[in-house]
Amino acid sequence: MSMKPIAIALILALPLVLAPAGVWAASVGNVVSSSDGGVPRSADFKAGEKAAMGGDFAAAVGYFTKVVNTDPTNADGYNLLGFSYRQLGNVELAFENYNETLKLDPNHLGTNEYIGELYLETGDLANAEKRLEVLDAACAFGCEAYTDLKTAIKKYKAAQSN
Repeated sequence: MSMKPIAIALILALPLVLAPAGVWAASVGNVVSSSDGGVPRSADFKAGEKAAMGGDFAAAVGYFTKVVNTDPTNADGYNLLGFSYRQLGNVELAFENYNETLKLDPNHLGTNEYIGELYLETGDLANAEKRLEVLDAACAFGCEAYTDLKTAIKKYKAAQSN
C-alpha cells in the first residue's frame, strides 16, 4: 500500500488543524458567532456570551449594546445582539442588528443562519433560502450553520405542506 495518498491527505488537512477554532463557525452553546480570527474579546463581549448562554437575553442585550457602541465594526457583537433581541421576541431589532452584521461581513456564518431562521419565523421562505445559498457558498465543505438552516427550512416546508 502506497503512503503517498495518506501523505497528500494529511498535507491537505493541515490548514484545518492549525486554524483558530473560531474560523470554522465556532459555536458557543446555542450561540453561533463567525470568525474572530483570534481577536481577544472584551469583558463586555464575554459577559454578553455568558448571559446569552445562560438564557438572560435582556442582560446580553445590555452587554452587546456596549460592545457595538464601543466598536461599531464588531460584526460578532451585532450578530449576538440580534440573536438576543430575537430570543426576546423583538423581531424588528433582531433584523436591524443582523443587517448591520451583514453590512460588515456578508458571509457571517452565524448571522446568515440566524436571519434565515428569523425569516422562517416571519413566513419569508424565499429570503431564508437566499441565506442558505450564501452559507452554501461560504461553507465549502459544509458547516453547522448551513446544516442548521437547511434543517430548519426542511421542517418549515414540511409544516407548510400539512
